[in-house]
Amino acid sequence: MGQYGDWFIMLIGGLLLAFWLYRAFYRWLHTPQGVNRLKLGKGGELDSNDDNILFLEQAGYEVLSGKHRVPVGIDLDGEPLGSRLYIDYIAEQDGAMYIVRTARDRMPIDWTGSGVRDKLLVYALLLPECSGVLYVDAKEQTLKKIVFYVGE
Repeated sequence: MGQYGDWFIMLIGGLLLAFWLYRAFYRWLHTPQGVNRLKLGKGGELDSNDDNILFLEQAGYEVLSGKHRVPVGIDLDGEPLGSRLYIDYIAEQDGAMYIVRTARDRMPIDWTGSGVRDKLLVYALLLPECSGVLYVDAKEQTLKKIVFYVGE
């Protein structure tokens, strides 16, 4: 290759490194302060005989992952408190991802605007890249798709 070929390769490598550093700085500079994006891990094991999974698959959804435990730190007047949120499943249909919550006998939902907001809005805000929340009740054979529009 000769002397000029080595310089050419070094020039291309240097330009790629400079471009990568510029993009990293630009992304850091334009990310709002305090934005802490949640990244879900693999999730729990999927049980192929689970009624909720079977019902979602019959409705045309593909269940991508199982139960996720999301720790939530709370500071109450200087006292640290701990809590957690549970996401039952992550499902996908036609390229759109949904957070799935399953019905529980102990925690019924009041199907009014304020009742749905109080129980499910936190999940939509937790993962804004998701298209909505699916509420599945395999016993009653109901599936409700909830989409929130904040500030409109």
